[in-house]
Amino acid sequence: MKALFIGGTGTISSAITKQLAESGCELYLLNRGTRNDSLPAGVKVITADIHDEEKVAKLIEDHEFDVVADFIAFVPAHVERDFRLFNGKTKQFIFISSASAYQKPLSDYRITEGTPLSNPYWEYSRNKIACEEYLMKQYRENGFPVTIVRPSHTYSERSIPLGVHGNNGSWQVAKRMLENKCVIIHGDGTSLWTLTHNRDFAKGFIGLMGNIHAIGESVHITSDESVTWNQIYEIIADALGVTLNAVHVPSEFLAACSKYDYEGGLIGDKANTVVFDNSKLKRLVPDFVATTRVDQGIKQTVQYILEHPELQREDPEFDKWCDKVIESLDEALLKISE
Repeated sequence: MKALFIGGTGTISSAITKQLAESGCELYLLNRGTRNDSLPAGVKVITADIHDEEKVAKLIEDHEFDVVADFIAFVPAHVERDFRLFNGKTKQFIFISSASAYQKPLSDYRITEGTPLSNPYWEYSRNKIACEEYLMKQYRENGFPVTIVRPSHTYSERSIPLGVHGNNGSWQVAKRMLENKCVIIHGDGTSLWTLTHNRDFAKGFIGLMGNIHAIGESVHITSDESVTWNQIYEIIADALGVTLNAVHVPSEFLAACSKYDYEGGLIGDKANTVVFDNSKLKRLVPDFVATTRVDQGIKQTVQYILEHPELQREDPEFDKWCDKVIESLDEALLKISE
């Protein structure tokens, strides 16, 4: 199989790149070359900015691919460009959308690919929906061989999966736990959530590559395991060897009092209970099984980050904001009890 990934070094795509390289796939990555230091042997790089359409067209003019996958398309203009570049040059085009595009609020917590797409809270999700609509139009009218993949919360060893964090990654929350400070959990922490390790996501994704039954289809790839946010934070604290000091804060309050995009990220996504039905994926990829349990995956991630200081990026601004939110809640409780 000859495949081209636009991107290929992110949280989701890096695991796919690694597994494909081990399988002997002829894999090309098209990116700017800024994060290619640890690419597996045998992976070929086409160095370019995908937004430079004229240059990319020249670089790929002598290539045809079995699969092209774009991991960094976020708005309709991106997939419109992809259609111009790859129509007639690939047997399958895979667009990475998002499970956050599913209806919010949900009418049924059990999500299938037939769940309506609608998210009034998050522009990111609405843009993904618009991308899907454009690509399916090209499939229906021009035979463009598209497959739409919807990841949910996919994580790797480089970032601890969280609900509430700042703009500088997950380390500051872990640092607060290590310092015996309170950490914020949105809502009451009892809503169900699904975390998928990127190793497991890669298995499902690779099973869709070159799969004739996946053309014209939309498929989400997630674990079958559902846990509460309280359980997720307890697992993190346990992996750090500390006691969890949790403060539960309504998602609406967090969205209203912060500059972080919690309206989209929480109300439009993580504050909702979600349980994914992966029946469609398993019909298309019969041997797919997500084998990384949440507690195992998170403990591996925490250990990896503790062993790699370069991943311990502090976020003092977020830390101060957490303290202010918690102090405000404490002051409100004191006033009420007076």
